[in-house]
Amino acid sequence: MTELEYADTPAGSLAYVRSGQGEPLLLIMGVAGHHRVWSDPFIERLSERFDVVAYDHRGIGRSVRADGAFTISELTADAAAVLDHLGWDSAHVMGHSMGGTIAQELALGHPDRVRTLTLASTWGGPGETWGPGITALAAAGNGGDPETVVRGTFAANVSPAFANAPGEFERFFETIAAFRIPGPVVTMQMQAVAVHDALERLRGLQTKTLVIHGTADEIIVRSAGERLAVQIPGAELELLDGVGHLVNWEQPERTADLIIKHALS
Repeated sequence: MTELEYADTPAGSLAYVRSGQGEPLLLIMGVAGHHRVWSDPFIERLSERFDVVAYDHRGIGRSVRADGAFTISELTADAAAVLDHLGWDSAHVMGHSMGGTIAQELALGHPDRVRTLTLASTWGGPGETWGPGITALAAAGNGGDPETVVRGTFAANVSPAFANAPGEFERFFETIAAFRIPGPVVTMQMQAVAVHDALERLRGLQTKTLVIHGTADEIIVRSAGERLAVQIPGAELELLDGVGHLVNWEQPERTADLIIKHALS
């Protein structure tokens, strides 16, 4: 990862990292994640073909504090402001989980600014959405010591096989601990995203779209990703067999290659 830079936005200063050369690609993270959660292998592969920017939401990492509740519309305005700061009239956009809801709203509200759209481990609106991992995340949040919290979070976000692979939890724990993720901000993120409903509006989306979903995702169920892909005209659906919620962490190179093929073909 490169050193942090800062985007001046109406909400305040948002931290981001930038690497690579090529067409612009904006990465929008999900709940309780900072830029490093994308994983180094994922960013490195994308940086071979794109000018990649991954920013931290308000209240996360070294971005501006979030002292009050916010909405997905406001987080979408943050994403547009990052594009403005970078001088990008448009970019390829990839959103994961909550970041996927922001990416949807960005493409719906500013279609001229989104060249292609990739939506990973996310959903479009009401219906069967949440898996048992949500309960596990809540339990992890009440786990007390940081290692217990992160261990529960890790298990909920990846497949059982990956969670038990030697060294993977330690790598994840070190990454998560690198930047602050305040509990109250995570709660506000979850409250903001709980009311997301773009399903009907997505029927009119004209942006070239790829939907990626792991079949073993226990946070956002597979059927939510399938339903999302059906709603978007011409959207391509890529199911990753046996992969959990954090597709970019569990299969970084494969996920990156899907984005490269989708955006540049």
